[in-house]
Amino acid sequence: MENENGVWVMRGLDWDDPSRIRSWPALIRRVDEIGFLPLFRNEIRGFSVEEHTAASGWWSGDPEQDPWEWRQSIARDGRVAYGKFFDKKAGFISKAWFPHFANWRRDGYDFDSRWEEGLASQRQRKVMEQFDGQEALASFALKRLAGFGKEGEKNFEGTVTQLQMGGYLLIRDFRRRRSKKGQPYGWPISVYATPEALWGYDHIASAYPVEPARSGELIYRQVRGHFPAATETALQRVLGWSG
Repeated sequence: MENENGVWVMRGLDWDDPSRIRSWPALIRRVDEIGFLPLFRNEIRGFSVEEHTAASGWWSGDPEQDPWEWRQSIARDGRVAYGKFFDKKAGFISKAWFPHFANWRRDGYDFDSRWEEGLASQRQRKVMEQFDGQEALASFALKRLAGFGKEGEKNFEGTVTQLQMGGYLLIRDFRRRRSKKGQPYGWPISVYATPEALWGYDHIASAYPVEPARSGELIYRQVRGHFPAATETALQRVLGWSG
Protein backbone atom coordinates (compact mmCIF):
# COMPACT_ATOMS: atom_id res chain seq x y z
CA MET A 1 0.00 0.00 0.00
CA GLU A 2 1.50 3.31 -1.10
CA ASN A 3 0.40 6.92 -0.86
CA GLU A 4 0.50 8.63 -4.23
CA ASN A 5 -0.46 12.30 -4.21
CA GLY A 6 -2.58 11.81 -1.10
CA VAL A 7 -4.34 8.69 -2.42
CA TRP A 8 -3.68 5.20 -1.03
CA VAL A 9 -2.93 2.76 -3.86
CA MET A 10 -2.99 -1.03 -3.46
CA ARG A 11 -0.44 -3.08 -5.40
CA GLY A 12 -2.50 -6.23 -5.71
CA LEU A 13 -3.68 -8.55 -8.48
CA ASP A 14 -6.43 -8.25 -11.06
CA TRP A 15 -9.77 -9.72 -10.04
CA ASP A 16 -9.53 -12.41 -12.72
CA ASP A 17 -5.97 -13.45 -11.90
CA PRO A 18 -6.17 -17.21 -11.21
CA SER A 19 -3.33 -17.03 -8.67
CA ARG A 20 -4.99 -14.54 -6.32
CA ILE A 21 -6.06 -15.57 -2.81
CA ARG A 22 -9.86 -15.62 -2.86
CA SER A 23 -10.94 -16.30 0.72
CA TRP A 24 -9.74 -16.04 4.29
CA PRO A 25 -9.43 -19.85 4.72
CA ALA A 26 -7.17 -19.82 1.64
CA LEU A 27 -5.14 -17.05 3.25
CA ILE A 28 -4.73 -19.17 6.40
CA ARG A 29 -3.38 -21.97 4.21
CA ARG A 30 -0.85 -19.55 2.67
CA VAL A 31 0.27 -18.38 6.12
CA ASP A 32 0.68 -21.99 7.24
CA GLU A 33 2.77 -22.68 4.15
CA ILE A 34 5.13 -19.73 4.56
CA GLY A 35 4.95 -19.32 8.33
CA PHE A 36 4.93 -15.52 8.25
CA LEU A 37 3.04 -13.00 6.09
CA PRO A 38 2.75 -9.22 6.56
CA LEU A 39 -0.55 -7.63 5.61
CA PHE A 40 0.86 -4.90 3.37
CA ARG A 41 3.55 -4.66 0.73
CA ASN A 42 7.08 -4.16 2.01
CA GLU A 43 10.72 -4.35 0.94
CA ILE A 44 10.50 -8.11 0.20
CA ARG A 45 8.70 -8.53 -3.09
CA GLY A 46 5.71 -10.88 -2.81
CA PHE A 47 5.90 -11.10 0.98
CA SER A 48 2.46 -9.68 1.78
CA VAL A 49 -1.24 -10.33 1.64
CA GLU A 50 -1.65 -7.20 -0.47
CA GLU A 51 0.36 -8.59 -3.39
CA HIS A 52 -1.63 -11.83 -3.56
CA THR A 53 -5.17 -10.45 -3.37
CA ALA A 54 -7.37 -8.38 -5.65
CA ALA A 55 -6.61 -4.67 -5.28
CA SER A 56 -10.26 -3.85 -5.93
CA GLY A 57 -11.46 -6.00 -3.05
CA TRP A 58 -9.83 -3.98 -0.28
CA TRP A 59 -12.10 -1.84 1.92
CA SER A 60 -15.21 -2.92 0.05
CA GLY A 61 -16.77 -4.04 3.35
CA ASP A 62 -17.63 -7.44 1.85
CA PRO A 63 -16.55 -10.10 4.41
CA GLU A 64 -16.24 -12.66 1.61
CA GLN A 65 -13.98 -10.59 -0.65
CA ASP A 66 -12.30 -7.87 1.43
CA PRO A 67 -8.88 -8.82 2.91
CA TRP A 68 -9.30 -6.03 5.48
CA GLU A 69 -12.40 -7.87 6.71
CA TRP A 70 -10.62 -11.23 6.49
CA ARG A 71 -8.18 -10.21 9.18
CA GLN A 72 -11.10 -10.05 11.63
CA SER A 73 -12.30 -13.53 10.68
CA ILE A 74 -8.77 -14.94 10.94
CA ALA A 75 -8.07 -13.33 14.32
CA ARG A 76 -11.35 -14.72 15.63
CA ASP A 77 -10.72 -18.17 14.14
CA GLY A 78 -7.43 -18.61 16.01
CA ARG A 79 -5.64 -21.02 13.67
CA VAL A 80 -2.92 -18.43 12.97
CA ALA A 81 -1.85 -15.37 14.95
CA TYR A 82 -2.62 -11.81 13.88
CA GLY A 83 -0.96 -8.69 15.25
CA LYS A 84 1.64 -6.00 14.69
CA PHE A 85 4.63 -8.28 14.32
CA PHE A 86 6.52 -6.83 11.35
CA ASP A 87 8.24 -3.46 11.75
CA LYS A 88 5.29 -2.36 13.95
CA LYS A 89 2.91 -3.26 11.14
CA ALA A 90 0.23 -5.94 10.99
CA GLY A 91 0.56 -9.47 9.69
CA PHE A 92 0.13 -13.16 10.38
CA ILE A 93 2.25 -15.93 11.92
CA SER A 94 1.42 -19.63 11.79
CA LYS A 95 0.86 -21.67 14.93
CA ALA A 96 3.82 -23.88 14.03
CA TRP A 97 6.25 -20.95 13.81
CA PHE A 98 4.99 -18.78 16.64
CA PRO A 99 7.08 -20.54 19.35
CA HIS A 100 10.29 -19.61 17.52
CA PHE A 101 8.99 -16.07 16.98
CA ALA A 102 8.22 -15.71 20.71
CA ASN A 103 11.52 -17.27 21.74
CA TRP A 104 13.50 -14.94 19.48
CA ARG A 105 11.65 -11.72 20.24
CA ARG A 106 11.41 -12.39 23.99
CA ASP A 107 15.13 -13.19 24.01
CA GLY A 108 14.61 -15.89 26.62
CA TYR A 109 12.49 -13.80 29.02
CA ASP A 110 8.87 -14.35 29.92
CA PHE A 111 7.29 -11.03 30.80
CA ASP A 112 7.70 -11.31 34.58
CA SER A 113 11.42 -12.01 34.27
CA ARG A 114 11.78 -9.20 31.74
CA TRP A 115 10.23 -6.82 34.25
CA GLU A 116 12.40 -8.09 37.11
CA GLU A 117 15.52 -7.56 35.02
CA GLY A 118 14.54 -3.97 34.29
CA LEU A 119 13.98 -4.65 30.60
CA ALA A 120 10.27 -3.76 30.48
CA SER A 121 8.68 -0.38 31.02
CA GLN A 122 6.17 0.53 33.72
CA ARG A 123 3.58 1.07 30.98
CA GLN A 124 4.15 -2.42 29.60
CA ARG A 125 3.83 -3.91 33.07
CA LYS A 126 0.52 -2.12 33.68
CA VAL A 127 -0.84 -3.56 30.43
CA MET A 128 0.36 -7.12 31.02
CA GLU A 129 -0.96 -7.17 34.60
CA GLN A 130 -4.49 -6.90 33.23
CA PHE A 131 -4.24 -10.36 31.67
CA ASP A 132 -3.83 -12.12 35.02
CA GLY A 133 -7.05 -14.10 35.08
CA GLN A 134 -8.32 -12.51 31.85
CA GLU A 135 -8.02 -14.35 28.54
CA ALA A 136 -8.82 -11.34 26.35
CA LEU A 137 -9.56 -7.62 26.70
CA ALA A 138 -10.94 -5.11 24.23
CA SER A 139 -8.66 -2.17 23.56
CA PHE A 140 -10.91 0.39 25.23
CA ALA A 141 -11.26 -1.76 28.37
CA LEU A 142 -7.54 -2.56 28.52
CA LYS A 143 -6.66 1.11 28.15
CA ARG A 144 -8.92 2.07 31.06
CA LEU A 145 -7.89 -0.78 33.34
CA ALA A 146 -4.17 -0.16 32.76
CA GLY A 147 -4.52 3.50 33.71
CA PHE A 148 -4.02 5.14 30.33
CA GLY A 149 -5.92 8.24 29.38
CA LYS A 150 -6.13 11.98 29.76
CA GLU A 151 -4.98 12.01 33.39
CA GLY A 152 -2.93 8.81 33.35
CA GLU A 153 -0.30 7.02 31.30
CA LYS A 154 0.37 8.06 27.72
CA ASN A 155 1.10 6.21 24.47
CA PHE A 156 -1.24 3.25 24.87
CA GLU A 157 -1.07 2.32 21.17
CA GLY A 158 2.72 2.42 21.17
CA THR A 159 2.87 0.26 24.30
CA VAL A 160 0.61 -2.51 22.99
CA THR A 161 2.48 -2.41 19.67
CA GLN A 162 5.77 -2.95 21.52
CA LEU A 163 4.24 -5.91 23.35
CA GLN A 164 3.04 -7.44 20.09
CA MET A 165 6.45 -6.93 18.50
CA GLY A 166 7.97 -8.60 21.55
CA GLY A 167 5.79 -11.69 21.20
CA TYR A 168 3.78 -11.06 24.39
CA LEU A 169 0.43 -9.98 22.91
CA LEU A 170 -1.61 -10.58 19.77
CA ILE A 171 -4.98 -9.46 18.41
CA ARG A 172 -7.53 -12.19 19.14
CA ASP A 173 -10.70 -10.57 17.84
CA PHE A 174 -12.44 -7.32 16.94
CA ARG A 175 -15.40 -5.93 18.84
CA ARG A 176 -17.62 -2.86 18.54
CA ARG A 177 -18.51 -0.73 21.54
CA ARG A 178 -22.04 -0.94 22.88
CA SER A 179 -24.34 1.84 23.98
CA LYS A 180 -26.18 1.84 27.30
CA LYS A 181 -29.06 0.22 25.45
CA GLY A 182 -26.79 -2.58 24.29
CA GLN A 183 -26.61 -1.45 20.68
CA PRO A 184 -23.24 -1.78 18.88
CA TYR A 185 -21.73 1.38 17.44
CA GLY A 186 -18.51 2.70 15.90
CA TRP A 187 -15.64 0.86 14.24
CA PRO A 188 -14.59 -2.62 15.40
CA ILE A 189 -11.94 -2.36 18.13
CA SER A 190 -9.00 -4.74 18.62
CA VAL A 191 -9.34 -7.38 21.33
CA TYR A 192 -5.95 -8.34 22.78
CA ALA A 193 -4.81 -11.63 24.31
CA THR A 194 -1.58 -13.37 25.15
CA PRO A 195 -0.33 -16.13 22.81
CA GLU A 196 -0.50 -18.47 25.81
CA ALA A 197 -4.24 -17.80 26.16
CA LEU A 198 -4.71 -18.71 22.50
CA TRP A 199 -2.54 -21.84 22.20
CA GLY A 200 -1.42 -22.74 25.72
CA TYR A 201 1.82 -22.20 27.60
CA ASP A 202 3.36 -25.53 26.57
CA HIS A 203 3.06 -24.75 22.87
CA ILE A 204 4.40 -21.19 23.15
CA ALA A 205 7.30 -22.34 25.33
CA SER A 206 8.17 -25.32 23.12
CA ALA A 207 11.06 -23.43 21.46
CA TYR A 208 12.51 -22.15 24.76
CA PRO A 209 15.27 -24.83 24.79
CA VAL A 210 16.57 -23.25 21.56
CA GLU A 211 18.93 -20.28 21.78
CA PRO A 212 16.87 -17.17 20.90
CA ALA A 213 19.38 -16.13 18.23
CA ARG A 214 19.02 -19.58 16.64
CA SER A 215 15.24 -19.15 16.50
CA GLY A 216 15.85 -15.87 14.68
CA GLU A 217 18.16 -17.59 12.21
CA LEU A 218 15.53 -20.25 11.52
CA ILE A 219 12.90 -17.58 10.86
CA TYR A 220 15.18 -15.74 8.42
CA ARG A 221 15.97 -19.03 6.66
CA GLN A 222 12.28 -19.91 6.41
CA VAL A 223 11.34 -16.60 4.80
CA ARG A 224 14.40 -16.56 2.55
CA GLY A 225 13.49 -20.08 1.38
CA HIS A 226 10.21 -18.74 0.00
CA PHE A 227 11.65 -15.43 -1.19
CA PRO A 228 15.24 -16.15 -2.27
CA ALA A 229 15.68 -12.71 -3.84
CA ALA A 230 15.24 -11.01 -0.45
CA THR A 231 18.39 -9.22 0.64
CA GLU A 232 19.75 -9.35 4.17
CA THR A 233 18.93 -5.65 4.53
CA ALA A 234 15.31 -6.22 3.51
CA LEU A 235 14.96 -9.22 5.80
CA GLN A 236 16.33 -7.22 8.70
CA ARG A 237 14.01 -4.31 8.00
CA VAL A 238 10.85 -6.43 7.77
CA LEU A 239 11.61 -9.18 10.31
CA GLY A 240 14.12 -7.61 12.66
CA TRP A 241 13.59 -5.79 15.90
CA SER A 242 15.96 -4.03 18.23
CA GLY A 243 13.74 -4.56 21.29
